[in-house]
Amino acid sequence: MAYRLPPLNSLRAFEVAARHLSFKDASLELSVTPTAISHQIRGLEEYLGFSLFNRLTRALELTREGKAMLPKVREGLECFAAAIENTRLREARGRLLVTSPPAFANRWLIRHLPDFTAAQPEIQLYMAASLATIDTPETTGVTGLEDLDVRDDESEVFIRFGFGHYAGCRVDYLFAPAYTPVCSPRLLYGMRPLNVPADLRRHNLLHDESISESMDRPNWAEWLQLAGVGDIPSEAGTHFSDPGLVLSAAVDGVGVALASIPLVAAEVHAGRLAKPFDIVIRRRQAYYLIVPEAIADRPIVSIFRRWLVNEAAKVPEI
Repeated sequence: MAYRLPPLNSLRAFEVAARHLSFKDASLELSVTPTAISHQIRGLEEYLGFSLFNRLTRALELTREGKAMLPKVREGLECFAAAIENTRLREARGRLLVTSPPAFANRWLIRHLPDFTAAQPEIQLYMAASLATIDTPETTGVTGLEDLDVRDDESEVFIRFGFGHYAGCRVDYLFAPAYTPVCSPRLLYGMRPLNVPADLRRHNLLHDESISESMDRPNWAEWLQLAGVGDIPSEAGTHFSDPGLVLSAAVDGVGVALASIPLVAAEVHAGRLAKPFDIVIRRRQAYYLIVPEAIADRPIVSIFRRWLVNEAAKVPEI
């Protein structure tokens, strides 16, 4: 069946102008000029062969024909919008692989995923953690893009901790962490209270050895120097090869750890960890979402990208 329809823009202009009963207000909603709205309405009226509006001195009112036509036009536009949204959601089904630094995945991303998976059950998320997503001073880009096959149904995006310069990718800033000591609240007021940084000499320092020094990891020597404490052996204490073990030890009262504030915010809020001091170490690096340009416009990628950037925007800058 062949349909003879007027231009869709003119129908949209009619619906908006009828809702506002104003060409000026309609132009603001559609980001065009009032003259453009007037021309679109006039063209639609010429196409139909009857007037849709009575143009009064300072107002508009719908004609009898306009009132009769409005509900069906509105219903049709809503059907168009619903059809497009349903198609978008069907195209969004599939596999999305998200590769990120281990600590980011374990301490931040996983805690935020329930909202995403509830809203987008059609997307199959595959999570991977890799230290290769942490930049070193020699890092020049994202590896693996040369093997990207745009015909592959699976999409892969990356969260990197680095400097934000990645050719061939769309790059979104997420947040920059600051590092500070954290410990079990029990240590604050126990037999050896933590009132000033010098009190750390009576506590076990916990070290994260999972990141090499070439990746510019924060360390106790740097923090103690910043705090003005020079007589505490910065390498003393317990060393771990896994960041999760470091924080577990801190929660259990084994000692005091240096931790990224955004990544332990949930533990601090729940009272499992406390921040005894306000002194923080900062880095030039930040977390970035990296999306290969070749797949950036895929619906499944766009949905995840919008969600993650919005979630990251809620992290307060410290």
